[in-house]
Amino acid sequence: MQVKEKNHFIIEMGKRIASRRKALHYTQAQLAEKSELSIQLISTAERGTKALRPENLVKVCTALNVSADYILTGATSSKDSSEISEKIKNLPADKRALLNEIIEMCVSIASEKNQ
Repeated sequence: MQVKEKNHFIIEMGKRIASRRKALHYTQAQLAEKSELSIQLISTAERGTKALRPENLVKVCTALNVSADYILTGATSSKDSSEISEKIKNLPADKRALLNEIIEMCVSIASEKNQ
């Protein structure tokens, strides 16, 4: 992998970490605490200025409740899908129906933006 490609890869990983952290309403300090890492390490990883070591990537993924596949490539894994399915399955029927409507609206909006 060339240096430019490597840097882009690390920057994109950082964006996914930051995005997931924000979706969970965690601060960098909270993510650092949950992953047992320093705030500085979380910050440099999110900025894409330094790659995470494999053992630290595992800690971050665990704290964010996502697969390493997602952080590394942006692709969801069966683990991610099964967790979502489990949450949906545990909802009452009326809430599942509401969630289905919301998903249909989101898909519709996304389809319009892609045209």
